[in-house]
Amino acid sequence: MPSFADLDLITPLLDALAEEGYTTPTPIQIQAIPPLFEGRDLLGLAQTGTGKTAAFALPILQLLHESRGARRIRALVVSPTRELAAQIGQRFEAYGTHLGLKSTVIFGGVKPSSQVAALKAGIDILVATPGRLLDLQQQGFIDLGAVEMFVLDEADRMLDMGFVNDVRKILKLLPKRRQNLMFSATMPPAIGDLAGTFLNNPVRVEVVPESTPVERIEQRVMLVPKADKRRLLAHLLHELDIGSAIVFTRTKHGANRVVKHLEDEGIRSAAIHGNKSQNARERAMEGFRSGDLRVLVASDLASRGIDVESVTHVINFDLPHPAEVYVHRIGRTGRAGRTGEAISFCDEGEVDMLRAIEKLTRQSIPVDADHAWHDPGLLDRAAPPAPPQRQQRRQDGPRPGGQRSGGPRRGGRRRGGRGPRS
Repeated sequence: MPSFADLDLITPLLDALAEEGYTTPTPIQIQAIPPLFEGRDLLGLAQTGTGKTAAFALPILQLLHESRGARRIRALVVSPTRELAAQIGQRFEAYGTHLGLKSTVIFGGVKPSSQVAALKAGIDILVATPGRLLDLQQQGFIDLGAVEMFVLDEADRMLDMGFVNDVRKILKLLPKRRQNLMFSATMPPAIGDLAGTFLNNPVRVEVVPESTPVERIEQRVMLVPKADKRRLLAHLLHELDIGSAIVFTRTKHGANRVVKHLEDEGIRSAAIHGNKSQNARERAMEGFRSGDLRVLVASDLASRGIDVESVTHVINFDLPHPAEVYVHRIGRTGRAGRTGEAISFCDEGEVDMLRAIEKLTRQSIPVDADHAWHDPGLLDRAAPPAPPQRQQRRQDGPRPGGQRSGGPRRGGRRRGGRGPRS
């Protein structure tokens, strides 16, 4: 197993990694860092928990440090959610603690005054959500003309949240000569199309966690009428050994209603979704991490921004659509090698969603007969799921075309051993 030193990282980065307790690189870091040092564009297919943030943050910090110039925005990372942007910003601060580079994070939901002040003071690295980035750029507070490295993180989530047009606007604001990185947990055709517009002959790196959430998480489904879901949830939290749980709802208002019901039942909980202020979201996350709050109720838009290792249970209060969201949701438990449990409620209108999830995961989720509040014949009356069809994994990168963004690559010299290519 290579060490971080084998990846040709400079001493200040190695020292920071040691201080953070990291000893060996993950597979995506081993594969991504060498070609990034060579100036290649990169397409990374990886879920959260694979170490992808360090895979792009470390080479960005090193390359900017070695080509230090006037303090302008030279690296831009665009993230779909506030929580994820904040986490990325924290990683840049931690890894770059000995380098003297400046970074800041901007997102909506808070007053922009402190963000504008940081921008005016001068920064090297900007982490941003699309809306706030475009707002402040249009107001003249952001100049992207010096960007050398651009990272689009969680691209499939960008698509789900309707940010693709904003991303295309941002691309038009960037210099044509730059290094591009795109990360996505899945690769639907629309993401391939987007990648083809700005990635230039990218290295493709595809990594899955050592064990996927579907394999290491115990799953079960409970049949329950829609009107009884809140009562069943409170019953489970009272009766089962549930240490800390994330409850996923399909809507923001649904999350608020669940929290009110749980609080009435004496169960400390908080909601986290797009209508909450940033301060409220941060308080909820801190209370959940510290254990003061036993339950965090989240809408889907918050699902990928939650990274708390101690979560014992994920409860799908509403089944998600599309089915891929299910895998992202249940991945909030079973972190860092732990086991976890995922409980899904299924009402009379969600059987098709359950079938789609089972088809995607290629397994039947067992029904918990002990906690079935619905007629067990509900599933029997529904059409059986179609047999799963294995999808052939695409090994080619996105089709070439669109804007070329290669250009001169900081000398193009080889920076240590190259990791495996996909």
